[in-house]
Amino acid sequence: MNALLWYLYGLFVATGVSILFLAILFTPLELAFPARLGQKIFRPHWLTDLCFLLGQYLLFNGLILSLLTALSLRLDGIVPSGFRELVRAQPWWLQALEVIVLSDFCVYWGHRLQHRVPLLWRFHAIHHSAEHLDWLAAHREHPLDTVYTLTLINLPAFLLGFPVATLAGLVAFRGIWAIYIHSNVRLPLGPLRMLVGAPELHHWHHDCARDAGNYANISPLMDLLFGTYRCPDHEPEKFGIREKISPTWIGQMLYPFGIRWGESPVSVQPPLSKSATTAAS
Repeated sequence: MNALLWYLYGLFVATGVSILFLAILFTPLELAFPARLGQKIFRPHWLTDLCFLLGQYLLFNGLILSLLTALSLRLDGIVPSGFRELVRAQPWWLQALEVIVLSDFCVYWGHRLQHRVPLLWRFHAIHHSAEHLDWLAAHREHPLDTVYTLTLINLPAFLLGFPVATLAGLVAFRGIWAIYIHSNVRLPLGPLRMLVGAPELHHWHHDCARDAGNYANISPLMDLLFGTYRCPDHEPEKFGIREKISPTWIGQMLYPFGIRWGESPVSVQPPLSKSATTAAS
């Protein structure tokens, strides 16, 4: 019992420290360089996003890590051990570059599928239901959607046997970067925006009036290669989706399973039709 209490105590402390760190890191940026002028820190539905953050840190992260570990063990050995040894023998910087490019490729196409396959969209729509973007809104994500995304991110590592030491820093960096590109920040990068992902790109991915684009994360390279790069010089008029969905944490957790709880008109982008998909490509 004492061990359990100490574990819960440590979990709550770590969660509190993480929230404080993210607030200290991103709130000054959002106040100094706002993408949307006048957006309040405690804007509508911030409590829903806080519930998603707490759910991730207190309930689901351990389960997700267990599922990913089990998956990695099942995939271990698919690629011949000799090739895996060659991968491990490369310089760390080359391993890091390969992991970024390969995982971005997997995430890009997996993300496009999330917008086109109805089953995947039901879970991914929760993330897109946010009508206000900031660092806290980045955490609005159904845990099963998180499992899907993290599997894609780590798939190259699972298959090719990249060392954990190479991956640990990249995983942490990618997590922070994912929060940054959702933040209410606009720091135009000029020509660098063709190489580096930024809020000004990802905000257009959340545009309620558009159907496709900017699926990449760390770098927009995949969007440039496959014709889905979009970056107007202004912010979208409206974020969100076009279906009815509950604004509450419980309602959004139940939504993908067809259970309607406190549903209200929140503006869900349906998956693209085949003709629209062709046009977007």
